[in-house]
Amino acid sequence: MARSKSASAAPAAAGTVPAFEFEQSMSELEGVVARLEQGEVPLEEALAAFERGIALTRACQQALTQAEQKVEVLLARADGTRAAAPFDEPAAADEAE
Repeated sequence: MARSKSASAAPAAAGTVPAFEFEQSMSELEGVVARLEQGEVPLEEALAAFERGIALTRACQQALTQAEQKVEVLLARADGTRAAAPFDEPAAADEAE
């Protein structure tokens, strides 16, 4: 039943992997962490949950890295230089308004 959301999504072409859902993976990771923090999970389940958490962490980190690379491409100037700007500060164009 937890997969009902992906069932409503557009079907992937044959032989392709469905799109990575960052928010869903982060939510699952938060659940794994909460279960492990309670400390009442049997050892085998805890190890399996830890392994799943590591896989989710790596997948989310990869998605964030790819997003960062896309942002850098979008911020590339016509002359080939990059106009990288931190996410937490407004860009110079925003300050001019």
